[in-house]
Amino acid sequence: GSNYLTWATDVEIKLDGISLDHTIMEPEAGKDERTKPNKAKALHYLQHHLHPDQKCEYMMERDPLVLWQSLKNRFSQQLTIAPPRAQQDWINLCFQDYKSVAAYNSALHRIETKLCLCG
Repeated sequence: GSNYLTWATDVEIKLDGISLDHTIMEPEAGKDERTKPNKAKALHYLQHHLHPDQKCEYMMERDPLVLWQSLKNRFSQQLTIAPPRAQQDWINLCFQDYKSVAAYNSALHRIETKLCLCG
């Protein structure tokens, strides 16, 4: 749940890289290019990278688009929870709280990425 945004981004990138990104997108009217083998590959990838608890909940799902939408609907609250938390982290970011410049930069980039992911 708490890492849904990064998980979803990683999955989109991976599926795009193996030319299966169309399997989790709504097909255009009258034009469904999602073949059964491609849907199976995408579904396998999605199921393989789910948390074990979610695997059990979604094990009967046979369409990657439906699974993707279900997960998106379930964890969409992350888009409303993450920005205020990241903004609070940004406000409280203080160089003196870190032992090194590298640790500070890491925290800074983590917060910036969360803010960008949420728009």
